[in-house]
Amino acid sequence: MRGPARRPDAPDAIDEGTPVSVKIRERLAQAKKRFNANDNIAEFIEPGELKKLLDEVEGKMQGVLDSLVIDTERDHNTRNTARRVAKMYLNEVFKGRYVTGPTITEFPNAERLNELMIVGPITVRSACSHHFCPVIGQIWIGVMPNEHTNVIGLSKYARLAEWVMGRPQIQEEAVVQLADLIQEKTQPDGLAIVMEATHYCMGWRGVKDLDSKMINSVMRGVFLKDPNLRREFLSLIPKKSSH
Repeated sequence: MRGPARRPDAPDAIDEGTPVSVKIRERLAQAKKRFNANDNIAEFIEPGELKKLLDEVEGKMQGVLDSLVIDTERDHNTRNTARRVAKMYLNEVFKGRYVTGPTITEFPNAERLNELMIVGPITVRSACSHHFCPVIGQIWIGVMPNEHTNVIGLSKYARLAEWVMGRPQIQEEAVVQLADLIQEKTQPDGLAIVMEATHYCMGWRGVKDLDSKMINSVMRGVFLKDPNLRREFLSLIPKKSSH
């Protein structure tokens, strides 16, 4: 015999009907955590919710296509576009928002290395927060270690950069985020980062200029205090005029 029907306004029924994005936002609000475009929110996403979020984004994206008056039922080219775009955002280009950071094994500086080390160019791909247009460029990282600095593998710098850049970003903020992360992981005497990138919000729209590039840097510790070391680092970076 079937039990009594569950009232539509019962707490568990209401919870089932609440979009997963709302649940995640409520957790963030309760924890008083920021969730800007370039923030990582992985710790507030419970197991299985990313798949539900994918379904939700697909539905919202289908609404965008409908509002753009695109016949996704008869147009075979756009029939699955909503799903493809949702997967692209959550699983690829904005993945750095929804997954925890890469596992980085840190080793003590057993050899007491204290000479300038430069990693790069590391190719990075992101999207601007303003228009979600691609930002593609290269990063160079300079590290001045000391005897207490943690040593990480060269490929790990690229993994950290990919994680930070895998979110809607503003280039000036992105390099600061990456610098903060590397500083926390390695604790060097000095850290320098230079990024050069092409912004497709200028090349695809607006002034439609793909030749212009943005270059910015972050200097920490001895790179900020010692102009000779800063000049040495900048002189060792190959001059790039195109990507």
